Amino acid sequence: MSDGRLSINQETIKQWSLPELAEGCVKAGIDKVGLWRAPVQSYGIERTARLLADSGLSVTSLCRGGFFTALDPAERARALDDNRAALDEAAALSTDTLVLVSGGLPEGSKDLYTARERVADALGELVPYAAERGVRLAIEPLHPMFASDRCVVSTLSQALDIAERFPADQVGVVVDTYHIWWDDQGPDQILRAGAGGRIHSFQLADWITPLPAGVLVGRGQLGDGAVDFRTLRTLVETAGFDGPVEVEIFNEDLWARDGAEVLAEVASRYAEHAC
Repeated sequence: MSDGRLSINQETIKQWSLPELAEGCVKAGIDKVGLWRAPVQSYGIERTARLLADSGLSVTSLCRGGFFTALDPAERARALDDNRAALDEAAALSTDTLVLVSGGLPEGSKDLYTARERVADALGELVPYAAERGVRLAIEPLHPMFASDRCVVSTLSQALDIAERFPADQVGVVVDTYHIWWDDQGPDQILRAGAGGRIHSFQLADWITPLPAGVLVGRGQLGDGAVDFRTLRTLVETAGFDGPVEVEIFNEDLWARDGAEVLAEVASRYAEHAC
């Protein structure tokens, strides 16, 4: 049985339109969703906000901002403008959490440390804007296999080293099981994040092998892989987090199936493996 904390990330059932997602969640008794900017922009920000309000659904997070590592000043300025737009969108959707994917190494660079410093510099510029809109910035560390092209922040420790330069109610971290399950420092870092009030989002997906050719869509259905969800959830709750638990799975096999069937399976697997 669900504990009432389950949130369905839009990408988990990517084959559904926003109205289908809203209708399906209501029918399933799920009242929380995580959203992605591109489909929301296509449907319309205000239209999406009305749809969700009319459906009684709350938005647990908006993904994604970030990509802060560019060296070119004009490219960097565009990234900051895009993040300000993302913060406006988050506020319009009544979510308090914007998930950040930091960005990979700039072309020709091998300097991870300096790239992470540019992430911190960008946050310094965005924090006042975010605070005015009541939106928290949540740094999501991604598995190290994405460090070169997508996210130079690979561990909770690295994410917290950046986040702790700012007030906890303005910058925190995402604990995503897919990205941190392997890290032997992960448990201590979860407790560190919780002690500072910096766990802003908790997301679930399983790690399955072999990885597909497009590793970005290699996330597994809960229970199909190597992740010990119950232990990680216990750690997160011990650290003080009692918020939504968002299932975010990128998987082409799931996207090829009937959406209602996938939703029912996610709810069942969540109850079996993560509650």
